[in-house]
Amino acid sequence: MKTSPSYISVVSTFARNSMVRDMSFRGNFLLHSGAALMWTIMNLLFYMLIFSYTQEIGRDTGWSKYPYFIFLGTTMLVSSLMQAFVMPNAQEFSEMIRTGRLDFAMLKPIDTQFLISFHRMDWASLSNFVFGGCLIGWSLSQLDVLPGLGQMILYPLYVLVGVAILYSVLISLAATSVWMGRNQSMADFFFYITTFSRYPMEIYKGAWGGSLRWFFTFAFPILVAINVPARLMAKPLHPQQWWLVIFALFATGACLIISRVIFVRSLKSYRSASS
Repeated sequence: MKTSPSYISVVSTFARNSMVRDMSFRGNFLLHSGAALMWTIMNLLFYMLIFSYTQEIGRDTGWSKYPYFIFLGTTMLVSSLMQAFVMPNAQEFSEMIRTGRLDFAMLKPIDTQFLISFHRMDWASLSNFVFGGCLIGWSLSQLDVLPGLGQMILYPLYVLVGVAILYSVLISLAATSVWMGRNQSMADFFFYITTFSRYPMEIYKGAWGGSLRWFFTFAFPILVAINVPARLMAKPLHPQQWWLVIFALFATGACLIISRVIFVRSLKSYRSASS
């Protein structure tokens, strides 16, 4: 006899309920999808303008037009997955604490972090996922050398690795709402800190740039989230560069463990709204 629910069936229920909710207001769904897509297109046009004046981003970085568009498309994939499946729940967490709804979540016969992290999904945000995939496909058709079969197989795995790293950062920030109250600045801080991950790590040079590159690769590995999958698809990796691909797996495991510890400790510090 089953004593706990199937997590796959729970996720399916969450996805179905979220889709029904979004389709109940189709005009809002289409407007949200269109607005997200327009912002992405404007961002792409901005970089196309930049590449009309230069051959690559930064000096001697190797990120010319089409490899960088693959990098940009990878950023769209990771960001859209975060916005669709993680961000709405993290933003709601502080409200659950304030209103006492976290009490009911903790009473459910399922892992509280899982329930908090994935109970809502914003399907409209996936419009950028489709656009990012199309941008990557078009950019690949313009390259002289295509990635190898192994790199193409690893690419979707490392997109999920990037999502896992950013999820760990976001859920850790959301957990601080237990100690800080509503913590409305959480989303803003997440946006500011992850801005560094949206550019190739080669642009971080010099005394300050080198220090930032080391810190955001090894101490706080958000550069890994986008750079590793983008490199797998955009550039042929030399044998000495595969260490970064391997390191990304260790960084992901460490980030998930640390975020789990922070979340569990925050729940232990939580005081019920009725207490």
